[in-house]
Amino acid sequence: MISYKPLYRTMKAKHISTYKLINEFGVSRSLLDRLRHDKPISTVTLNDLCRFLDCRVEDVLEYIEEEQA
Repeated sequence: MISYKPLYRTMKAKHISTYKLINEFGVSRSLLDRLRHDKPISTVTLNDLCRFLDCRVEDVLEYIEEEQA
């Protein structure tokens, strides 16, 4: 499973709010909702987030192995 928890840590460290992502970088509220619920995003969107935040992919997402049932 992909988790976007690192994104929020990165945003906090860089003092970038969701308000700033929406109003200065044009990120949609629906994208923020997708990230909040760990839904899939495109690599284009991932690239944009890295560019907006001046960070690496690892600063936006992490892979968490799911338990085998």
